[in-house]
Amino acid sequence: MFVTKYRRGALTKSMLERLRQVFMEVCEDFGVMLVEMDGEDDHVHLLVEFPPTVQLSRLVNSLKGVSSRRLRQEYASHIKRHLWGGHFWSRSYFVGTCGGAPLSVLADYINSQKTPS
Repeated sequence: MFVTKYRRGALTKSMLERLRQVFMEVCEDFGVMLVEMDGEDDHVHLLVEFPPTVQLSRLVNSLKGVSSRRLRQEYASHIKRHLWGGHFWSRSYFVGTCGGAPLSVLADYINSQKTPS
């Protein structure tokens, strides 16, 4: 889970759709699979399947860095109204493992997010 800086509601539906594309590209570069992704106006959830050879911190840094740059380029005027200081994502993130849990349950949770209109 990634949270916008200051937990500001900066994400729109079109931004979430663009994030999905960017996250898929980054995951592909790392050789991992983005199983599911959705979010609300102030955070996103990702369900990612990756091998143990992938350094999770590098993957997260790339996901956040690339997505922040792309969104700031493509949605500059919108983002300036909600965020300041050159940051898009909060420095923190949450990662949990789901060994043994059915992926369908996790995917349903992610899909149940209140996507902004």
